[in-house]
Amino acid sequence: MRTIFFGTPDIAVPALQALAETTELVGVVCQPDRPKGRGLELAEPAVKVAARALGLEAHQPVKVKTGNLDEWIAEKGADVAVVLAYGRILPPKVLAAPKHGCMNLHASLLPRYRGAAPIQWAIINGETETGIALMQMDEGLDTGAVFTERRVPILPDDDAGSLTTKLAALAAVVVREDLPRAVRGELSAVPQDSGATFAPPLTREHGKVDWAASSKHIADLVRGLSPRPGAFTTIGGRTLKLLGAGVGPLLDADQVSKPGTVIRADRGGLWISAGDRAVVLERAQMEGKKAMSGLDLVNGRALRPGDVLGA
Repeated sequence: MRTIFFGTPDIAVPALQALAETTELVGVVCQPDRPKGRGLELAEPAVKVAARALGLEAHQPVKVKTGNLDEWIAEKGADVAVVLAYGRILPPKVLAAPKHGCMNLHASLLPRYRGAAPIQWAIINGETETGIALMQMDEGLDTGAVFTERRVPILPDDDAGSLTTKLAALAAVVVREDLPRAVRGELSAVPQDSGATFAPPLTREHGKVDWAASSKHIADLVRGLSPRPGAFTTIGGRTLKLLGAGVGPLLDADQVSKPGTVIRADRGGLWISAGDRAVVLERAQMEGKKAMSGLDLVNGRALRPGDVLGA
């Protein structure tokens, strides 16, 4: 089976490696190098680095819709193209270029969480399960018929980083075990049913904490946006990035305060008043400072009882 792989970030690397081990991988496509870091130096995508380690040169087209990507695929004689987190919508002529079309490894249980950030939104919305769906791509946004789904639980201590690692490994399993069966016609592609939900790209504003929300929602938001782009609030005009938070206890009548108020800051914990109970702030980073545990924030008197976050 001659294959081409489309992918860009770290999550795509295990699937790329599995495809190289189980098929004749004749091409790798990823997005162009992008400026990164404070120095804005050009950085290679993770898939490009992994392709080089496999002895392959990554193709990095600047234009997908108006370029000659379909001709490049045709020249490779690919039976199927496998896509995971490539980051661009493929036009019809590219989707049709391989013999069996393009198959997508999507990081959700479709039709839920179609779109760019399914891992983060699943955690933010308090889901307890997600997975990898192998889908026949069509012109819609993650709307194609599904061959198979592999499931994984979302554990209470999972954040977007740890769950991404789990799903990356699961995608490699799908490549090894389910992709060959789908190409051979042994798996039927089942159209998606109703009940679609969406996972739009994340913006900075998505990370702004509403302290009037429930403590669970706030804790899930922090998990879902960790390590990037991060949930945040403000204190004294400065940004406080929240890196770890948990659901705290119900508040006594004398502890009930305006949402966002620091109601405890001692060796017993750093508690913030939310809409229903306390949020335990476990780890955070003050603007211009290094990340610190809740206890270190208390010891450094960065937060004190009576301070109001997000005011």
